[in-house]
Amino acid sequence: MSTVTTPDAELMQRLHDEHASALWSFVLRLTNGDRARADDITQETLLRAWRNLDALEPSRGSPRTWLFTVARRIAIDEWRARRIRPEFSTDVLPERPSTTDDTDGILQTWLVADALSRLSEDHRAALVCCYYEGRSVRDAASMLGIPEGTVKSRLHYGLRGLKLALDEMGVNG
Repeated sequence: MSTVTTPDAELMQRLHDEHASALWSFVLRLTNGDRARADDITQETLLRAWRNLDALEPSRGSPRTWLFTVARRIAIDEWRARRIRPEFSTDVLPERPSTTDDTDGILQTWLVADALSRLSEDHRAALVCCYYEGRSVRDAASMLGIPEGTVKSRLHYGLRGLKLALDEMGVNG
C-alpha cells in the first residue's frame, strides 16, 4: 500500500515534528496541568494551522509564534466559556424543580375558610385556637377567657357545623 504525500501533508508533518511537543508543553502550563484539556487545545491549534496553511508561510514569521498565539487564544476562549457556562459535576445531580401542583391545596384552603366564615364567632374562635394555632384546650380556655368545658363543647359543635357547611358546598365525599 502506498501513501500519497502532498506538499500540504508534508508541511503539516514537518510542523508537527518541529513544534508539537513544545506547543503541548506550553498549553499544559496554560491549563494548569490538565492533560486532557492540553491535548484538546493542541489538537485544535494544529487543526487551525492545517486550515490556514497560508498563515504559516516563512515570509510571515515563525510558525511557532503563530501556533503559540492561536493556542493561547483558544485557552482564553475556553476559560471565558466556562465562566459563562460552568461545568456541573456528574457525581452530584442538581435538584429538579418541583413539579407538584398546589392548586388542590389552595382550593381546599379557600373552601375551609369559606366554611369557617359560616360558623358563629365563638365556634370559629375555638376551632382556630385549637386546630390552626395548635393550642391545648387549657391554653385556649385561658386565651378566650372561658372554662375548659366550654372550649370542648364549642370544638364539638364547631366541627359539626364545619362538616355541615362543607357538605352543603359539596366538598365532603
